[in-house]
Amino acid sequence: MAPLQYDSTTQYIAVIKQPLWKLARVKRWFGNVTFHLGGVALLVRDLARASSGKWETAEILRQMDALGVGSISITNLTALFTGMVLALQFSYALSQFGGKFFVGRVVALAITRELGPTLTALMVAARVGAGITAELGTMAVTEQVDALRALGASPARKLVLPRVLAVMFMLPVLTLLADFIGVLGGLFLAVVELKIGAAFYISTVQQATHVNDVLHGLFKTPFFGFEIAIIGCYNGLNATGGADGVGRATTIAVVIASIVVLMSDFFLTKIFMLLPLGLG
Repeated sequence: MAPLQYDSTTQYIAVIKQPLWKLARVKRWFGNVTFHLGGVALLVRDLARASSGKWETAEILRQMDALGVGSISITNLTALFTGMVLALQFSYALSQFGGKFFVGRVVALAITRELGPTLTALMVAARVGAGITAELGTMAVTEQVDALRALGASPARKLVLPRVLAVMFMLPVLTLLADFIGVLGGLFLAVVELKIGAAFYISTVQQATHVNDVLHGLFKTPFFGFEIAIIGCYNGLNATGGADGVGRATTIAVVIASIVVLMSDFFLTKIFMLLPLGLG
C-alpha cells in the first residue's frame, strides 16, 4: 500500500486544527510575563518611595562589601582570560593582513566598550543575583519578611534598597578593574606568545583608547546593576514552597537577569550612540 501523500493545503488545515492547546500555552505564558512585570513595577514603586527617606547606610556598606568586594576575584579572573583569548584570536586574524602587532588596539577597544561591562555584569548576575535571591527567598519562606511587615518596617527599605544601591555602586568599580585586568591579560599573551614588546603594546593601547571608550562601557553598568538586583530581590521576596521553591527562584533569577543584561546592553549601546553625549 502506497503511503498517503499530503499537499500543502492538507498540512495547513492540520496545523490550524491542532494548536488550540498551544495557543492556550502562549496565552498563559503572556499572562505570566505580564503578571511578573507588574510585580516588578510595584517593587520599583515601593523602592522609589523607600529611597526618599533615610537610607540604611551601615547595611548599604555591608552589602557593598559582600556583593561587590566579594565579586572581585571572579570578575577579574574572567577579564584576565578574556583579554588573553582576544589577543590570541585576533593575532591570528590580523596576521593575515600584517597587523598582528596592533592586537593591543583591538583588545583594548573590545574590552573597554563591550566585553568588560557585559561579562562583568553576567558574572555578577550569576553570583550576586543568586545570592540575593537565595537570601531573601530563605527569609520569605521562613516568614521573616512577614514578621518584618508585622513590625511596621518596609521590606523595600530594609532589604531591597541596600542591595540595589550596593550593586549599582559597585558594578562600575568592578567593571573598571576588569577593563584594566583584561588589557593586562592581552599584554601578557602578546609578550609571551606573540613576542610583541610590552612598550609597543602599551603605546598602541594608549593611541586607540580614549576616555569616551571607557565611559561608553561604564555608563551602562548602573543600569545592569539595577536590573540584576531588582530581579534577584523580586524573585527572592516571592519565593514559596520551602527549599525547593528557593532553588527554583534562584535559577529563574540568574537566567532572567542574564537575559535582561544582554538585551539591555544592545538598547543602551544604541541609545548612547544616538544621543549627543560623545560616547558613540
